[in-house]
Amino acid sequence: MAKTVLVTGASSGIGEATAIYLAQAGYTVYGAARRTDKLQALAVYGIRPVTLDVTDDASMTGCIATIAREAGAVDVLVNNAGLGSYGALEDVPMAEAKNQIDINLFGTARLIQLVLPAMRKNKWGKIVNISSVGGKVGLPMGSWYHASKFAVEGLSDSLRNEVRPFGIDVIVIEPGGTKSEMISIGGNDLQRVSGKTVYKPQADRLVKMYDDIEKNAVEPVEIAKLIKKGIEARRPRARYVGGGMAGVMLFFRKILSDKLFDRLIISQMK
Repeated sequence: MAKTVLVTGASSGIGEATAIYLAQAGYTVYGAARRTDKLQALAVYGIRPVTLDVTDDASMTGCIATIAREAGAVDVLVNNAGLGSYGALEDVPMAEAKNQIDINLFGTARLIQLVLPAMRKNKWGKIVNISSVGGKVGLPMGSWYHASKFAVEGLSDSLRNEVRPFGIDVIVIEPGGTKSEMISIGGNDLQRVSGKTVYKPQADRLVKMYDDIEKNAVEPVEIAKLIKKGIEARRPRARYVGGGMAGVMLFFRKILSDKLFDRLIISQMK
C-alpha cells in the first residue's frame, strides 16, 4: 500500500518539486499551502491539495484530520513551509521576527505533534525537516532566519532520539542555493528593511552576493531527490546536504575557526 505523504509549502519551489517527484514515484501525496489556487495545477500529478496555514492551529489540526479521514494517517511529513526574511537585527520589527519564528519553527513543531500519535500507533513514520545551510552558517542581515533554522536543527537532533524507539525517523535536509522564490523575496525584504538605514552598504553587498548564489543555484528537484533518498533509506542519515555551494560552505564552517570563517564570509560581500 502506498505511503501517504504531507508536503507543506507545496505551492512553489522545493515543496512543489517534492510533491510532484514523490507522486510520480507512487506515493499518495497531499500538497499543502495557504495559496490553494496555486495548488490546483498539481492535480494533474494526482496530488491532493489541502489548505494549510502553519501559523494557525485550527488550520493545522484541520489539515491532519482531513488526511486521517481520507487516507488513514500521515506516514511521511515533509516540513517544508518556511519564510526567508532578511534585514539587520536592529531594523527588523519584532512582529516580523516573531512571524518568521512562528512559521519556520513553531509551525514545524506543531505539525510534528499532530502526526506523531498515528506514527507511534503504526510503529513507522518519517519526519523530514527542511533546514538549510543557514542552519549551520549565519550570514549578516539574516539573524532571525538563521535563528529559526539553527533551532530546527536542534529540535530535530533532540526529537530524533525521542521517537526512534517507536520506529520513527527524523531527517534533516540542508539545501544550499536552490532556485526558488525565497532568494528574490529575501533580497527584496532586505532592501525594504535595511536598504535606507545605516546598514545600507552591507545590504547592497549582500544583495549582490544573493545574485551570485542564484547563478549557482540548483533546480528544486535536486533537493526532492535527497528527500526521497532519505525517506526510502532503511537507516537514513540524520542529515542530507545538497544545492549550490552547500558542501563547500559546510566544509569550511567545519575546518575554520570562527574568526577565519567570518573573514571568508566578509570577503564574499565585496
